[in-house]
Amino acid sequence: MSIAVGEIYTGEVMGITKFGAFVKIDEKTTGLVHISEVADTYVKEIGDFLQVGDEVKVKVLNVAENGKVGLSIKKAQPPAPKQPPQPQPIPSDRFEDKLAEFMKNSNEKLTQLKRHQEGRRR
Repeated sequence: MSIAVGEIYTGEVMGITKFGAFVKIDEKTTGLVHISEVADTYVKEIGDFLQVGDEVKVKVLNVAENGKVGLSIKKAQPPAPKQPPQPQPIPSDRFEDKLAEFMKNSNEKLTQLKRHQEGRRR
């Protein structure tokens, strides 16, 4: 089988190292999935995500002149659906509303300060 950059294949994890995992794509081709290409989240230990013998989908990132194949598991996954943005409350630009909010916050802080001082006196 001919390996093409950008194609997605199913392979088997053959070995795990500190820096990545070796995945066998076919009888002749084994490639490396670098630790940064294992998952979309931070990967400290590859063993938390992969085990020898696991079947994984990989995308071919590059094929070097010396035959080394660079693979990615995270780029072989379909993109996650985007969440619609949550509507943000529209801040009021009225002076009276801003003043009322300021007074409320100020009174809460003064109340907390008074309670703290009374607690220290006892």
